[in-house]
Amino acid sequence: MAPIFTSVFASSILLFLPGSYSFELPKSDVDLLEFPLNLVYLEAEFFLFGSLGYGLDKVAPNLTLGGPAPWEPKRPILILSPMMLSCNLLGKEVGHLRAIKKTVKEFPRPLLDLNAGSFAKVIDKAFGKSLNPPFDPYANSINYLTASYLIPYVGLTGYVGANPNLQDAISKRLVAGLLGVESGLDAVVRALLYEKANEKVHPYGIRVSEFTNKISQLRNTLGNSVITNEGLAVPKALGAEGKKGKAMYLQEMNTQLHMTVTPEDCSWIGAVSGNQSVPGGFYPKGGDGQIARSHPHTA
Repeated sequence: MAPIFTSVFASSILLFLPGSYSFELPKSDVDLLEFPLNLVYLEAEFFLFGSLGYGLDKVAPNLTLGGPAPWEPKRPILILSPMMLSCNLLGKEVGHLRAIKKTVKEFPRPLLDLNAGSFAKVIDKAFGKSLNPPFDPYANSINYLTASYLIPYVGLTGYVGANPNLQDAISKRLVAGLLGVESGLDAVVRALLYEKANEKVHPYGIRVSEFTNKISQLRNTLGNSVITNEGLAVPKALGAEGKKGKAMYLQEMNTQLHMTVTPEDCSWIGAVSGNQSVPGGFYPKGGDGQIARSHPHTA
């Protein structure tokens, strides 16, 4: 796994290179580019706290623009692979924040709920019942990897969904760069989970693969999609070339094209409740930007 981490981390460093833009993008491009800031703020804080025990307010306070501090999680005790994953992801997400903020007008960090209870509600909804004890993403490495599967993928497919609607070449270039790094790290998350697919998550006696499948099914439901998310175990008919029943890498049926969701789909997923009029999920007061504001209490 070391070469993968090294390659992905090297790619993410490119986003920290200096540079600024002085141009005016189409309004529709601005809306599509600013929306992911909601998701990137969430990812950055989750992986910062996961690896360092503190967040943007200490690492890069200028990027928060005075937004409210997140409801803080516990710092998990991680074995080497998840720790390396978290360190790579935090660098990538902070870099993504800088890259987007250089291109479009930024907004302050929204209020984020990173407490274990927020993740537990998502997992309960995915399984259609309350797990006992409630799922805690910070309890151990397996749980943390499972939570890592929950968050970043939404941003990845959101970039893919937004790309065809962008008009300016600069916008497309930015999203292409963000998507490349995001795709690589999504593959790393899935590969780490794939190695543990048949392990059971303590104390529930449920395999890791079933957790990923339930999470993917929930994202399909909240995103109003038929099949845009796949867990680690899929029916052979939906696998690559109709032959494989497992999915280390994300594919779309027989086409092998990356799956997409729209920013509106991301809004439903971020809200968790599936009801755009009900606040909650990871964004207690909703997100910011034109798209998020047009879908109250979601991001």
